Amino acid sequence: MPHWANKRLGPMIFWSIAIAVTAIACAALYYAAAGRTVNATGDEMADHNRQFRMALEAIEADERSGKLDAEQALAARGELARDVLRSKSAPVSAGAKPLGMTPVLFGLIATAALSLGIYTFLGRPDLPAQPLAGRPELAAQSLDLREAVTRIEARLAQTPDDLRGWQVIAPAYLEMGRFGDAANAYRRLLALSEPTAELQTDLAEALLLDADGAGSEEAMGLLRQAADADSAHIRSRLYLAAEFMRLERYEEAAAYWQQVLDRATGDEPWLPAARQGLAVAQNDGVDATGAEQAERIAGMVSGLAERLFDGGGTVEEWAQLVRSYLVLGDRDNAQRAYDAAVDAYPAAFDRGGLDTLALDAGLTLNGEQP
Repeated sequence: MPHWANKRLGPMIFWSIAIAVTAIACAALYYAAAGRTVNATGDEMADHNRQFRMALEAIEADERSGKLDAEQALAARGELARDVLRSKSAPVSAGAKPLGMTPVLFGLIATAALSLGIYTFLGRPDLPAQPLAGRPELAAQSLDLREAVTRIEARLAQTPDDLRGWQVIAPAYLEMGRFGDAANAYRRLLALSEPTAELQTDLAEALLLDADGAGSEEAMGLLRQAADADSAHIRSRLYLAAEFMRLERYEEAAAYWQQVLDRATGDEPWLPAARQGLAVAQNDGVDATGAEQAERIAGMVSGLAERLFDGGGTVEEWAQLVRSYLVLGDRDNAQRAYDAAVDAYPAAFDRGGLDTLALDAGLTLNGEQP
């Protein structure tokens, strides 16, 4: 049979089976909904009459045997007669009115049409069957990582040109710390598909991780290709900036830091690191931000000390001053601040946790002790 005939015959068979199954299901539902009497019993009124006759015969038997006198038997018959009248006058409870067959039939037809219409829009009966073994990205979702990788490796050994398999296994190798295998997988992807900036950066990342801080000329070449090929690609430029910082080529690093900052929108998580990297690169590798921060802290501590030594302050303020000197590693000034606090508050009860702070820091305690 010609190939084109097979392609057309497949969907035709599918639709024939689908329509047949739908028709059978609708017929079964229609038959189940049809109104008919099943296991009908005798007339209920006959049962009521038989019960009343039996009750009347019982009254008469009791009268003949002397259990009931004539007056009691008459009263019993009267009560029985009233029961008969009440039963006859009570309305017969009607069952639920059955749904007409026209609405049922219409509903079944509408349901079948809707189901087939939705599948016509969303389904793809023309596609050939594809077992799970041939879909590694789905198999990996239901397995743990190591088992999934093992299965995909076995599949790739049979079909080494399976692009989707390499797309799944390459990042899995990275997550498992198998950086060399990840690099080989990305190389295979580059060979099987069009090289993109993202794919080149993926391979460069795997190479840099595999080098463990030693750098990689191949990775640098790939990153430059990625940055040149895509003017908006951020990740390749971030890696280039970081590698040039490691190589102490600060001018080139600053250029790439500036490029990523120029392309930022303002909410990227890497923005603070990029700004700091640019500042360090522009300062020939010297991180001035740490020194500036330490200088600002020292200035604030100096201002607090001047105010407390000149005009005094609370115990909490003295404790803050002592703690600040300890953080800065200035034990001499911390001891001097503690001694001044003891002079201002000679009673240990007034000093609160200041003595505990000094004791924990190894300072010399003086003044009145608890």
